[in-house]
Amino acid sequence: MQNLTNLALFAHVAEQGSFSQAARVLGMPKSTLSRRINELELAQGVRLLNRSTRKLSLTDVGRAFLVHCQTLVAAAEAAEEVTQFVQEKPRGRVRLSSPYALSQSLLIKILPLFMQQYPDVVIDLVVSNAAVNLIDDQIDVALRVRSKIEDSSLIARPLAPSPMALFAHADFVAQKGKPQDPTDLISWPSLSMHYTSGRYQYDFTSVKGESMSISYKPRLITDDLWVLREAAAQKQGMAALPVYLCHEYVAQGLLQPVLPDWRLPVGNMHLVYPHRRGLLPAVRLLIDFLVEQMPIAAGEAGIGELSDAWGE
Repeated sequence: MQNLTNLALFAHVAEQGSFSQAARVLGMPKSTLSRRINELELAQGVRLLNRSTRKLSLTDVGRAFLVHCQTLVAAAEAAEEVTQFVQEKPRGRVRLSSPYALSQSLLIKILPLFMQQYPDVVIDLVVSNAAVNLIDDQIDVALRVRSKIEDSSLIARPLAPSPMALFAHADFVAQKGKPQDPTDLISWPSLSMHYTSGRYQYDFTSVKGESMSISYKPRLITDDLWVLREAAAQKQGMAALPVYLCHEYVAQGLLQPVLPDWRLPVGNMHLVYPHRRGLLPAVRLLIDFLVEQMPIAAGEAGIGELSDAWGE
């Protein structure tokens, strides 16, 4: 297939009727233009133009060839106009993946603002705790909470830390007795997320830098953090939960941290998207928006204010 530029140059020469006039219109040297047309004819194996000192004319093959060149050039220009229009006014569909807890507690607070600013952009929000493959599932952008992103094929933008803590209802803690260290929790009923490894263990680090781990047998297993939070608030056990999810419940007296001086591993909220060029303007806008707004929403949910959230 021929270089589209050479086809466009041929169409210009044919329409202008001379190399000199076409070169002036295109703003390129006549010698360069003539050489490009010669290359085109050699590649096609036919003469497209009749050249003489007085006039330039198309051969029979050249006339038929010109029609197709003009069609291709017009189609290319139309395609370029479409992309330019999209760049000027973002539009189209953006598929965003997010786990339930982030969607219901943080994302829902800021997404309407983006929708208001860009009414021609359609957000296709895929809410799931299941692992998604961005390429196979045709996801443009995904929110994830991980200590680190292992997939090197993805671009990962850090948004905010996501500290975890053990939470339970105050009455439940009073019934069990205030714990002094993690070993006091071994016999306490636990509520847990589902782990495919089947390994249920709390890994603690104290404010003094001490490390301690305890294994537990959960009495409730789910893949929904909201279910864990509600079960803990209903005095059914203790649960390891993100601080952002419990901030309001702590303020209302429905939950309290079980061991304020012992921290669980901190996750990190990331925004991930395929490592590729040519992201649509609407996708880039959503990425920039989330990078700016998610840390703000997380801060309002108590992240970074652990002492206040725990009543210290």
